[in-house]
Amino acid sequence: MPELPEVEVVRRGLERWVAGRTVAGVEVLHPRAVRRHPGGGADFAARLAGQTFGVAMRRGKYLWLPLADRDLSVLGHLGMSGQLLVQPEGAADERHLRIRIRFADDQGTELRFVDQRTFGGLSLHESVPGSAEGLPDVIAHIARDPLDPLFDETAYHLALRARRTTVKRALLDQSLISGVGNIYADEALWRAKLHYERPTATLTRPRSSELLGHVRDVMTAALAVGGTSFDSLYVNVNGESGYFDRSLDAYGREDEPCRRCGTPMRRRPWMNRSSYFCPRCQRAPRASS
Repeated sequence: MPELPEVEVVRRGLERWVAGRTVAGVEVLHPRAVRRHPGGGADFAARLAGQTFGVAMRRGKYLWLPLADRDLSVLGHLGMSGQLLVQPEGAADERHLRIRIRFADDQGTELRFVDQRTFGGLSLHESVPGSAEGLPDVIAHIARDPLDPLFDETAYHLALRARRTTVKRALLDQSLISGVGNIYADEALWRAKLHYERPTATLTRPRSSELLGHVRDVMTAALAVGGTSFDSLYVNVNGESGYFDRSLDAYGREDEPCRRCGTPMRRRPWMNRSSYFCPRCQRAPRASS
């Protein structure tokens, strides 16, 4: 599933190609693509027609397009395979095209939502009252991400120490810190030399600050090269793949030598996912060894 860097790359594309444009018409080609919109496809299309998009915004893995009046926003979630593509109006339809949004100007492009597995979708939601960003009310509980200038580091450190959990679970807890998924959690933990099962209560303030710095560093590095693409399902709005997968130090490197000490990397099942780590650099805590 796309994580913060991948979603941010898409957001930047939407900011460039979609902001300020007025919707002429909407086609909903698959009902699952709007299943989170209470009124269904016809209502989604009718309410969006004639609206003007503001600047695309993001919180964690969610992105949204506020409408000009700021009372409503179009929330997008890419799921496992969702793509928001800006395509020429005459381009052939993608095999898994789910929603088409046409514009009232003469730029000659349209916005398409393509989703092979149909886990993602678009929906209209009321914005949180007083939100300058047009934050959809359904994601108001999502924490800010570590690249957000308003991210509260002090509150994060206090919450981390107070949770009776392990460090990787805390990194994936979107109510604590948003945008971090399995890939970047493993990468940050490898850089910090922390085992994924390390209890958060044992982290000192300097240690948790160091980990947060690694989370920011790995996400910033991924953003610089367009995110991580393991297949053709994740692309930016122009259909281009990111290539941070070439720089991964932990994720997906089972049995390959640790880039720091040469010990073969290991993979362990973890919460219906996998955790990749170096058994020498990232020592397991005694209670779980």
